[in-house]
Amino acid sequence: MIRIATRRSRLALWQAEHVAARLREHGSEVELVPMVTQGDRILDRSLALVGGKGLFIKELEVALADDRADIAVHSMKDVPARIPEGFMLASVLAGASPLDALVSGAHASFDALPQGARVGTASIRRRCQLLHARPDLVIGMVRGNLDTRLGKLDAGEFDAIILACAGLERLGMGQRIRERLTPELSLPAIGQGVVGIECRAGDEAVARQLAMLHDPDTAQRVAAERALGAALGGDCSSPIAAFAEHIGSGRLRLRGRVGAADGSTLLHAAAEGSASDPAALGAGVAEALLAQGAAKLLREAPGA
Repeated sequence: MIRIATRRSRLALWQAEHVAARLREHGSEVELVPMVTQGDRILDRSLALVGGKGLFIKELEVALADDRADIAVHSMKDVPARIPEGFMLASVLAGASPLDALVSGAHASFDALPQGARVGTASIRRRCQLLHARPDLVIGMVRGNLDTRLGKLDAGEFDAIILACAGLERLGMGQRIRERLTPELSLPAIGQGVVGIECRAGDEAVARQLAMLHDPDTAQRVAAERALGAALGGDCSSPIAAFAEHIGSGRLRLRGRVGAADGSTLLHAAAEGSASDPAALGAGVAEALLAQGAAKLLREAPGA
C-alpha cells in the first residue's frame, strides 16, 4: 500500500488522484491522506510575507517523516529549490502547459484590458511582469483555491485574474481561459505545470514504483529552471521566472527573469546548453542575471 499525502484543494486532489491512477495501472495499491496545510489556512496575505510557498509543503513532509504517508504529491512550482535532508524528489511527471492564463468575463485579451484595469494575482512574479508591460494596471492580491479566485472575478472585484493554464485545464475549466499569455509577456514560474512526487530518502521500494512514472525530458527542463532559482538564492515566492524548453539535438534553451515588484525593472537572460547538464545551464543564466543586478532586486522584494 502506498499512502499519498496531499492538500485538500480540488487541484491538489486531482494531482494526487492522477498519481494514484498511474500507480494502480502498474499494480500498486494506493490510499490518499488529505491534509490542510498552513498555506491553505492563510488567505488574507501574500505568501511571500508569511513564509513562502513552502507552507504548502512542510506539513506533507512531516506526514512522511512520521510514517503517516509514503509519498507526497506537489505542484513543482511550490517546491523549494532545496529538498530538506531526509527526503528526495523521486519522480517528475510529464508536464502540462507552463503558460499563464488571462481569465476575464468582459475582456478577450491582455491588450484589450482598459486603462487602470484591476487585475488579480497572488504572484510577485506575475505582478512585476504585468506592470512592466502595463504600468497603468492596478494589481490586487487574490488567493485561495481556483473556485474562490474565479468567484471574486465573477463578483466584479477584478476585471481579470491571472492563473496557470495547467490548473484550469486539469479541473475542466479550460473554457475560462481568454488568452494564453506568451512567455515574452509573462515568463512562467519555475516548474509551472509539472507534478512532482517526494518520498523519504532511502525508501528504495517506493522509489522503484515511482520511477515508472518519471518523465526524463520534463525532469531535465525542471532541473534547469530549479538550478537557476537555487543559484539566485530565491524561493518560489520570489520575483523569479524561468522557462526551459528542448530545442532538439539534446539541447535546452533556458530563459530567466528577475523583476522589481512595481514593474519598474525587469532583467532578462537566456542561454542554450546540453540537456544532459541542466544544472550548469541554470547556473549560467543565473550568473548573467546576477551580473545585471538581480541580487539587489531580490533583496528588495516583499518578504525577502
